[in-house]
This record gives sequence, C-alpha cells and structure tokens, in this order.
Amino acid sequence: MDLTVQRKLIAILRVIRESQTPVGARLIAYRLNERGYAIGERAIRYHLHILDAQGLTKRLGYDGRVITERGIDELNNALVGDRVGFIITKIERLMYDTTFDLKTKHGSVIINVSIIDKNALDKTMEILENVIHNGYPFSPYIKLIEEGTVTSDIRIPQDKIGIATMCSITIDGILLKNGIPVSPKYGGILEVKDKKPICFEDIIVYGGTTIDPMRIFMLKKMTRVLDTVNTGSGKLLANLREIPESALSKAEEVLSSAAKARIGGVAEIGNLGKPVLNAAVDAGKVGIVVYAGTNIMAAVSEMGIKVATYPISTTIDFKELKKL
Repeated sequence: MDLTVQRKLIAILRVIRESQTPVGARLIAYRLNERGYAIGERAIRYHLHILDAQGLTKRLGYDGRVITERGIDELNNALVGDRVGFIITKIERLMYDTTFDLKTKHGSVIINVSIIDKNALDKTMEILENVIHNGYPFSPYIKLIEEGTVTSDIRIPQDKIGIATMCSITIDGILLKNGIPVSPKYGGILEVKDKKPICFEDIIVYGGTTIDPMRIFMLKKMTRVLDTVNTGSGKLLANLREIPESALSKAEEVLSSAAKARIGGVAEIGNLGKPVLNAAVDAGKVGIVVYAGTNIMAAVSEMGIKVATYPISTTIDFKELKKL
C-alpha cells in the first residue's frame, strides 16, 4: 500500500482510538484538519471502508466507528517514525483535559493503570501502605478497578484487578489550568541518597519516544523504590517539566497547594536556564522535577508480584479515588 495512504489510515485509527465513543467521518475529518491533514469528509469515508474491510474498525450503525482489538494491535505496530511524538501528544491532551481545582478538590485528574492477579491484592495493598506512609510524597489516592474496559487499549481481564494511581502529570494539568505554560520534557531514573535527590542516572525525552519512559524503566526493572523507602537511598522514577521564569513565583504557590492536597511531590526546582539534577533545561526556562506516581507500583513489582503498568492512561473524576 502507498506510504501516504498508510499514514492517513494510521492517523484515522488514532483519532478513533482517542475517542471515548463511536466517531463519524465528519468529526474525524475535523480532528485531522486540526492536526494538519488536509482531508475531506468524503475521503475519510473512503478510508474507513478500507479499515472496515481489514477488520481494523467496526461500524456501529449511525453512531460511527470504533476501533477493534486488531486495529489497536495494528496501531501499536504502526510506522515507527509516525509514532515518535505520540506520547507527548497524549500527555498534552490529558493535561488539557485535567480540571482538578485545588480549592474545591473537585474535577478530573490523570491516572496510571496497573494490572495484577486478584490473589495478589492483599499483599499489594500491604506494600502500597508501606511505601505511601514512609516519608516520600507519593500520592495516597487509588482506585480498584474490576474486570472490564478502562480505555480503548486497556482492559482488565478475568481473574485480574486494576489499580488506578495518581499520575504526576496531573500536576502539569493543574499548572496549565492556573495559567502557567508548562512543557513536560523528560522521564527518568533519579538517584536518591540520604533521602535527597542527587541526579538523574537515565532520562528519555518525551517527544522522542514511542513508549512511555516510565514503562520502559519499569520493564527493565531499573527502580529501587523499596531501598529508597527503607534506607533513604535508592532509585526512583521522576519526570522534569519546564516553565517560563516569569511564572515561577505563581508555580511555587500552585505546587505548594498540590503538595498539601497530596497530589504529588516535587523533588527539586531549578534555577533559570540551569540543569536540574543533571538534566538540561532550555534557556529562559526553569526546570521542575516531580516524583512519578508509578513509583508505588514499581515497589510492588520489586517484591516479585507480576505487574503490568500503563502510565498516563486516562482522566477520571477525583472523587472516584480513595485515600489509602
């Protein structure tokens, strides 16, 4: 198939997967035009017939199309060059969808979703309680998810249970909601000694990867969360974002309020244009490092429990989470 056609099909699949409900040709065309694809509604219908014939999408009457499991697999294995930047695009979309208000404690927040065996739940909860209540600013808010569909590409199978944890990118959404321009830049492994962050040992640029950095580091078992909690020294997941220098004072107020609400924890705030914990920052910007919400499930994995974690999964209403 022509490469141009392949790219259009992949772009259409992405729009359909991102939608929480069936989507029609008109809306797909509108969203693709927003992303720089000059393609009309009639052309979209033509491409949808191709996707239907290949079993990648399914038509639900007049409601529109949904993506099939085969379509999700195809999208996950799409052209690598076309998938670079997908993670940062997803992050920016979820940041925009974050509506949490620090004053009212109402609104939507971003979650990570982890999946474990049901028979490992009691042990998992013991580990989570130990990690959350031992000195590090990991958010204590979680939600247990029974079997079923969470997002278009995450499903809780039978005999499994999902655990939603607070994603640290929620902080970026809150900063954005408060009028502070913010750009998530790196995800990485942060070395900690004597309970103080020392430096990033490894970082991955969000805009240059097809897989979420936190998931990569967890799959490679590069964390030492339990060592950090028990001895004060180890390796934690963290991410860095940049803000303009002019927004620093207001950002510090917002971050202080977020910390009081137990949304997440700041590891370090840098100086203008200077590296933060060994990670470079653009000129005119200030770097802010925050501990990742996935740390608590990384600790579960370190104890030998099989965990599949999907960072930055979706947004949910904050009231659905319960404080552990």
